Amino acid sequence: MKNSLNLFAFTFLLSIAACNNAQKSNDAEDVKDIEKSIRGEELSYSTDSTNMNGYISYDANQEGKRPGVLVVHEWWGHNEYVRQRADMLADLGYVALAVDMYGDGKQANHPDDAGKFVQEVVSNIDEAKARFESAMTALKSNENVDPERIAAIGYCFGGSVVLSMANAGYDLDAVAAFHAGVALPIPPSEDIMAKILVANGADDPFIPKESIVAYKAQMDKVGANYEYVTYEGAVHGFTSPMADSLGVKFELPLAYNEKADTDSWNKLKELLSSVF
Repeated sequence: MKNSLNLFAFTFLLSIAACNNAQKSNDAEDVKDIEKSIRGEELSYSTDSTNMNGYISYDANQEGKRPGVLVVHEWWGHNEYVRQRADMLADLGYVALAVDMYGDGKQANHPDDAGKFVQEVVSNIDEAKARFESAMTALKSNENVDPERIAAIGYCFGGSVVLSMANAGYDLDAVAAFHAGVALPIPPSEDIMAKILVANGADDPFIPKESIVAYKAQMDKVGANYEYVTYEGAVHGFTSPMADSLGVKFELPLAYNEKADTDSWNKLKELLSSVF
């Protein structure tokens, strides 16, 4: 494995809580006694050139339409981790679609493969946007989703994807990125519609300090509504319990950080509550 490949791939595109949360806390007591039934289902959707295998999760016992959240995977691909996050969002009262940005549900078993998959996305931004749009359409089409209330979150590569899509001006109420590169192929612009949260490790070697300074300057320049949070002692992959073993296996600076994971998830819940 070449260190240059790992660094390039990570930095370039790496670079809610009750069912009625959207109706505010005065309704929370009314839903506490309703038994939840989180249901996850396979969902296929496509662009003109790519078939994608997603996973949609929702509370089957919850009535009425609710906000939808797109969840974009790490550079490893559409795996169990991104599905678990979708289930967690469903438990909070949202409908969550774990997105497949690579197509055909491809997963990487080695950083070299992950780097290649990232490059396929990087090299064709128009196709990447088409895949994101297709996922958004699929989510909005679900009978349980209010199509006027949509957010997107992402981890690592996926975080860079959702930040790029926010920069492109997609109609998203909120966007959150976790341990994500901010040297993005689509820079911040006045087209941003989303309220944005970026949560990164202060000691993440894959996110250069100069890229953070540049990103904040660009966001300030366009008047974006955003919060950039850093966690001292946290490195790349801090939200994923798998990060420790993957870091050892591939000799990469990856590590789970429970405190940062918990706090960033709470900030996500606050973000979603504020827009929905």
